[in-house]
Amino acid sequence: MDRIDFRSDTVSWPTPAMREAMANAHVGDDVYGEDPTVKKLEALAAEKVGKAAGLFVSSGTMGNLIAILAHTTRGDEAIMGHDAHTIRAEAGGMATLGSVVPKPLQTDQFGKMDLDELNTAVSPDNEHYPNTSLILVENSYGMKQGYPIEPDYYEDIREIANRHQLTVHMDGARLFNSAVAQNIPASEITQHVDTVTFCLSKGLSAPAGSVLCGDAAFIKKARRARKSLGGGMRQAGILAAAGVISLTEMIERLEDDHRRAKTLANQLANIPGIIVEPDTVKTNMVFFGLDETVKPTKEEIIKQLREEQNIWIGSTYGHRFRAVTHYWITDEDVSNLVESLTQIIGKQ
Repeated sequence: MDRIDFRSDTVSWPTPAMREAMANAHVGDDVYGEDPTVKKLEALAAEKVGKAAGLFVSSGTMGNLIAILAHTTRGDEAIMGHDAHTIRAEAGGMATLGSVVPKPLQTDQFGKMDLDELNTAVSPDNEHYPNTSLILVENSYGMKQGYPIEPDYYEDIREIANRHQLTVHMDGARLFNSAVAQNIPASEITQHVDTVTFCLSKGLSAPAGSVLCGDAAFIKKARRARKSLGGGMRQAGILAAAGVISLTEMIERLEDDHRRAKTLANQLANIPGIIVEPDTVKTNMVFFGLDETVKPTKEEIIKQLREEQNIWIGSTYGHRFRAVTHYWITDEDVSNLVESLTQIIGKQ
């Protein structure tokens, strides 16, 4: 890459193997259902998460919205964590485009909703209340340092959903990070949800795209919803070819990203003035902050890193930063970030 970029794993460029696959992709018109590479990707994705069918979409946000539209009708209610991506970072799509009422619940330090609260949050069958029809979950949990949530939690949610005749959709943007961190197949996590969306363009390094997976009847409804959102693509196999590489060559190597994130967190903990909790780093995200003794502001530190070292890091709420490891971040890059922060903070 032309910079050391820790802002997100979405900044990663396609790998050389992906570029070759894209250049040589066998394509057709996907709106007619004739693109063989898209079909290959959708089948492979569905197999990876233990579902019957898949649908290639342009983004995780689109995949989540399509799922919500396909699972609900206007005026329905969906329950999710208060800091879930579906409510915080998707432009209110479920409400503005789907007329779905969000019911956010508090989450703990791992991103889990309290199961008793979830059970009682389901609205009663009464004309005064919206009809609760959907539970939205997330794994790994982005706002909780990409924490990988274990399958047992979703098994408990499945029981609640069955009790109330609800469906469950998972925002699995970084699902494979969670699976690798737990040393289990992704399907062991997704077996308890009806549908799941995961991104190819985050830790898996594809240039674009996500896949929404579920049973065949659901995917038929999802395809219509995708069309209504303007998401039917034509020779999409050029993009899907990179996604096939993501699912065949890029999953196991996520362990390298997790190792580098842990190393980064451990080394940041040795810099006076930096607040970080290495024990919470389980996947490829490191959140850290500054204590009151540090003179440079967050904005000044970010600017110095960019201008002096060509190192880019992310900014999040308060005085906190986010650093995300990915395919293009090396051990040397981690060392360079730590050394640069040590120098900047040490100059005060």
